[in-house]
Amino acid sequence: MKLRNDYETMALERIDDHILLLTLDRPEVLNAVNTQMGLERKEIFESLYVDAQDVRCVIITGRGERAFCAGGDLKERNGMTDTQWKQQHAIFEQAGNALRACPVPVIAAVNGVAYGGGTELALSCDFIYASATARFALTEIGLGIMPGGMGTINMPNAVGERRAKELVLSAKPIDADLAYEWGLVNKVCEPDKLIDDTLEIAHAIGANAPLSVMRAKQSLSIATQLDRGNAMQFELEAYNRLVGTEDRLEGVRAFNEKRKPNWKSR
Repeated sequence: MKLRNDYETMALERIDDHILLLTLDRPEVLNAVNTQMGLERKEIFESLYVDAQDVRCVIITGRGERAFCAGGDLKERNGMTDTQWKQQHAIFEQAGNALRACPVPVIAAVNGVAYGGGTELALSCDFIYASATARFALTEIGLGIMPGGMGTINMPNAVGERRAKELVLSAKPIDADLAYEWGLVNKVCEPDKLIDDTLEIAHAIGANAPLSVMRAKQSLSIATQLDRGNAMQFELEAYNRLVGTEDRLEGVRAFNEKRKPNWKSR
C-alpha cells in the first residue's frame, strides 16, 4: 500500500527522502475535518503502518496562517441523523487509531487555532511544536457533546488531571505560551520559523537508527499504560530485538571509525 499524491484534503511532501510533511489542506474552512479528510488520514497512516516506505518522521501542519485545524466540519455535520453522525465518527476513530499506531514518530506543527478535534489531533501526535499564534481548546462541551478523539485521555497525560478538567469543562482556549507552561507543547516558535524548527528536530530523529527509533517510540508510548515492572519487561524485549540487527553492528562500527552510520533498517 503506497502513499498517493492526489489526496483531496491533504497535501503530502517528501523532504530530504526521510521526512514526510503532511498538510491539512482545507484552508477555506480552517482545515476543519470532514468525512473525506477522515478517510484520507486513515488511509495515509494505515499505509505507513504496513510499509513505512523509508519515512523516518512525519510532520502534520495546517494550510494557511490562521488555523492548524478547527475541529469537525460542523457545516457538513449540520442535519446529520444520529446514525450518520456515529458512522462518520467511526471513521474518525479509525483514523485516530491509525495515527497512534504509526511506527515512526509524528510531530504536530500547530500553526494557528487548534480547536476540538484539532487539539485532539495534535495530542495524538508524539509531541507538539507550536507557533506563537497557536491556540488550543477542547470546545466540544459547548456543542452538546464531549471530546471523543481521546481528548479526555491524552489531555490529562499532557497537563495533569486538574488542568485537563479546567480545559475540557470550560471549553475555553489557551494560548501557546500557557500551553507550553502546562506541558502541552514542547516548543513555541516564531510563526515564520515553525516549520524550520520542526524540520530541525525531525532531521535529528531521522538521523538515528530507524529500528531503534521505532522500538523506543513503542516503549515510551506504553510506559504510561503499564505498571513499572511490566513496562520494564516491554522495554527489555524491545531492546533485545535490536541487539541482533545489522544496524546495531553498523552503529558501533561507525562510532569507532568516526563516520556517520549507514542505516539499513534491518
